[in-house]
Amino acid sequence: MNGILLMTYFKQAQLRGKTSMNAIFFAAYTRMRPILMTSFSACIGLVPAAISTGIGSQVQRPLATVIVGGMLVGPIMLLIVVPALKAIFLVPERNPAPAIQTT
Repeated sequence: MNGILLMTYFKQAQLRGKTSMNAIFFAAYTRMRPILMTSFSACIGLVPAAISTGIGSQVQRPLATVIVGGMLVGPIMLLIVVPALKAIFLVPERNPAPAIQTT
């Protein structure tokens, strides 16, 4: 869901007149704090389940470990790799055609 929001912010920034590269940086900068806050709060909540040793931990520990790992790697991928890939595969901007003057 964060990826969809990031691309939505990118498209909105482009529609407001920003260049493609500026729109990428704007979208990543604007969404960085909410992405990091949601990911780290989920990680903090699941760390006790990931390190538990009590009854039933054989079932919950592997799932919690995978979720914590994904929540730590996800923001890095979303805030660094996705904008880089977007910049690599972005269609280059064309210069707008000059306006035709009628006299």
